Amino acid sequence: MTQKLASKTHALLSRRHLIQATAGAAATLAWGTVLAQTASKTIRIGYQKFNTLNILKGTGNLEKALAEKDIKVEWNEFLGGSQLAEALAANAIDFGHASDGIGVFQQASGKGLVYLAAESPYPGGVGFLVPKDSSIKTVRDLKGKRVVTGRGYNTQYVLIKALQSVGLTYEDIEPVYILTASDTVAAYQSGSVAAIGLWDPFLAGAQIATDSRLLFDGTGLSGNRTYHFAQPGYARANQDTLKTVFAELKKANQWAQDNPKEVVALLSPQLKVEPKVLALATERRQYGVVSPTADIAAEQQGLADVFAQLKLIPKPIQVKDAFLNLNLL
Repeated sequence: MTQKLASKTHALLSRRHLIQATAGAAATLAWGTVLAQTASKTIRIGYQKFNTLNILKGTGNLEKALAEKDIKVEWNEFLGGSQLAEALAANAIDFGHASDGIGVFQQASGKGLVYLAAESPYPGGVGFLVPKDSSIKTVRDLKGKRVVTGRGYNTQYVLIKALQSVGLTYEDIEPVYILTASDTVAAYQSGSVAAIGLWDPFLAGAQIATDSRLLFDGTGLSGNRTYHFAQPGYARANQDTLKTVFAELKKANQWAQDNPKEVVALLSPQLKVEPKVLALATERRQYGVVSPTADIAAEQQGLADVFAQLKLIPKPIQVKDAFLNLNLL
C-alpha cells in the first residue's frame, strides 16, 4: 500500500466541508423543527465518494430541473456514512445516502431518520483483504486475529455473517474500529492488523495498488445496499422537490447502467480516483433505485437482528417503522 493511496483516501473530505458540516449542524439545530415543517428553497444533499448521487452531481441535471422550481442544490461531501447520517440528524443537510448498517445504527439511536428509497444490491462492492503472502487462507483463519472494520458499517455486517458461516462468532476475532477508509489504509500499512474491510472505490483501489488478496466479499452474505435518507418532517414537507431528485436519479442510474465507460470518465476527475480503480468498481455493480418494499425491509431487518443479538445497538428495532413510502418514485 503506498503513501500516495493513503493521502488520496485521506483527502476525501476537504477541510471546508468539515467546517461546513459542523457549523451547519450547530447553526440549524435550534431551527430544526421549523425547517422540517416548511418547504425549502434549497436542498442540501450529503454524498460520499462513488455512488449514484456522484453521477447525478456530475451531470448537473438536477440543478437544471430544480431551477425551474426556483430551488437551489447544495452538495456536501462526507468521508463516510456515519458522518453523513449525523449531519442529517442534526439538520445540517436535508437528504443523503449511506450504507445499510448505518441506517440500522441511526434508527436504533432514535435520531428519527427515514428510508425513502434503496439502491440495487452491490455485494461485490464490500470485502476484506489480506496481504497476498498472509497465512490466512479462509475465513476460519481469522480466529484470534485483529480485523479492521467500522462500527455499524457494511463491512461489519459482512464480517459477522462470514464468521457465522464457518461456525465462528464475532467474539472470535479482535475488531479494530475505524471511521474512514484512510484510517483503514493506515492500519494496513502499519502491519498491525491481519485483515481489513473496505468498500468501493477504496476496495478496488487497494486491490489494484497493493499486494493484497481478496479473502471474501459480500456475495452470499449481504445485499450491501445503499439507502437514501431524510428527516421525516423534511420529506413530507418537500415531496415535490424529492420527486424531482428521484426522477433525475433514475435517469442517471439508467445512463450509468448503459454506459460504464462513460461513468468512469465522468467520475474520475470529480472523485480524483484513477480510471482503472473506478473501472474495477463499476464493472461489479448494478445501478437502480426503487421505493422501499416489504422484501427490502425484511432484508434490512436481518442486519438489525444480528446487531441487536450482539448488543451492537442499544435495543432491538423494527426497520419497517423507519420506511416512509411517499410514492416519490
